[in-house]
Amino acid sequence: MMLQFQVEGMSCGHCVKAVTNAIVAAYPEASVAVDLAAGNVKVEHAGDAAQVARLIEEAGYKVSGSSAAG
Repeated sequence: MMLQFQVEGMSCGHCVKAVTNAIVAAYPEASVAVDLAAGNVKVEHAGDAAQVARLIEEAGYKVSGSSAAG
């Protein structure tokens, strides 16, 4: 399942790495794609959307929306 999150506060490569590392540390099999310009994070092969959102927020960024697609 593909999870997508709107994330506020990401602006550079460090942000991409921080978010990616936070998710992959909890879900090593996850595939993470961060689009800084659009402010979104797409995650495949991870767990519950609420858990992934919490990981992003613990990395220091605000999740302002999420969705899931089959």
